Amino acid sequence: MADEADLESLPGVGPATADKLLESGFDSFQGLAVASPAELANSADIGESTAADIIRAARKEADIGGFESGMDVLQRREQIGKLSWLIDDLDDLLGGGIETQSITEVYGEFGSGKSQITHQFCVNVQLPEEVGGLRAGAIFIDSEDTFRPERIDDMVRGLDDDVLEITMEDRGIDGEADDDAALEALTESFLDQIHVAKAYNSNHQMLLAEQAQALTGDSQDGEFPIRLVCVDSLTAHFRAEYVGRGELANRQQKLNKHLHDLMRIGTLHNTAILVTNQVSANPDAFFGDPTQPIGGNILGHTSTFRMYLRKSKGDKRIVRLVDAPNLPDGEAVMRVVQDGIKPE
Repeated sequence: MADEADLESLPGVGPATADKLLESGFDSFQGLAVASPAELANSADIGESTAADIIRAARKEADIGGFESGMDVLQRREQIGKLSWLIDDLDDLLGGGIETQSITEVYGEFGSGKSQITHQFCVNVQLPEEVGGLRAGAIFIDSEDTFRPERIDDMVRGLDDDVLEITMEDRGIDGEADDDAALEALTESFLDQIHVAKAYNSNHQMLLAEQAQALTGDSQDGEFPIRLVCVDSLTAHFRAEYVGRGELANRQQKLNKHLHDLMRIGTLHNTAILVTNQVSANPDAFFGDPTQPIGGNILGHTSTFRMYLRKSKGDKRIVRLVDAPNLPDGEAVMRVVQDGIKPE
């Protein structure tokens, strides 16, 4: 992480400006390099031309913003982590699991299991890499009052015995997979690595995303660096506060900024961004499924992977990959049970 002296080496950045940048979460050359002049100008109370000069200098220091070869891109993509569903069919559908440095959107009607997926991944991300995790922490931005610590307890206890034993050993917890005291200690250690914040409105949600960037950056040198940011749900507040066509442009503009703030976290800190989305029914659809996600083209273009979740018989859910840059469309089945998300 850069310190104040590093920032002051940039043109137009004095002690006062450096303090304002640090308070706004711009603590590295890379973070400054991917900012927009308007955003930087508002954060540091400087002119846009000065902000543009700072960004250009930061890009030079961070060595980003220019062209690179396809081989360079391939080598950089080798740093991307894959977070397993712990369900073979779903991992195969996504080419190994949810990617870091990407936004994965899961949408579906109420009761389809979207929040169950976010809880499950808050568990899975903490598992050792040898069993499909990233041995990392998670952030949970809660806009619908969905986060339940008790559900994390269910899902930790519902892990396979071999996964539990490997994870206990990794965390220095003595006991077997059926040892209640050891399971309680393990659950507490999992909850300690999930950072939860409740968003009360869309502006607060956007502020929490900015704070999440700072928290993620601060965690990188720790034992459990944050590698997952969940937003459940992304669109609930925006949908409730901006009603009617007259508010549509303003809503989409703010949603676009919010998505790019989340994307910046993923890019800068090699973090997976998992968002849930609400749906509406298209009254013009006479054939097929009328369900469509909220957010329009802004969300459709920004999401790297887009998955549609729908109910099936009993506890079964159909997961359909709707859009991905390098994968074909497809479907897989999972079950939502007391122990968490499980194979069919």
